[in-house]
Amino acid sequence: MGKKDKQEKALRKQEKALRKREEALSEPGALANSLVQASRSLRTVLSRNLTATGLYAGQDGVILALFEQDGLTTGQLAQALGVKPPTMTRTIGRMEAQGFLARRDDAGDGRLSKVYLTDLGRSAVSSITASVANCDRLAVSGLSGKEVKTLIRLLKAVDANLNPDGVPAEDEASAG
Repeated sequence: MGKKDKQEKALRKQEKALRKREEALSEPGALANSLVQASRSLRTVLSRNLTATGLYAGQDGVILALFEQDGLTTGQLAQALGVKPPTMTRTIGRMEAQGFLARRDDAGDGRLSKVYLTDLGRSAVSSITASVANCDRLAVSGLSGKEVKTLIRLLKAVDANLNPDGVPAEDEASAG
């Protein structure tokens, strides 16, 4: 097979792939609706699983971020979780009132306030990780390991396409 034949074959293959993608998207909103519904279902199950801890969906991410690196500022937490600082401020206030977090002035810079886990916050970590793991297992039941890896890879690609600068769009309900 000559170079020109290989190029033509590759071009036909690309055109066929484009046609298949367009056919898959022939129903307007099918992809967006499916992703949104799956996300809502996942959040509902996770919220239900977190009920025993006293946390709401979105608050688990705050605790896990602080468990990984305690003593973050509101801005650092907001950036890490892809929400706006005012949303994070409200979330921290709520979680502080619940007893999961405490704010303290930074020892080196009195203008800064940092957020720390309390003993109650630290004790919630194992319940959170178990809840998330159970939710993950339920979400992919019936899928093979290869399908799960492919799904994760594809969702990351979709996210990268929608967020080329790497900053996720804020979900108003995400920080509970």
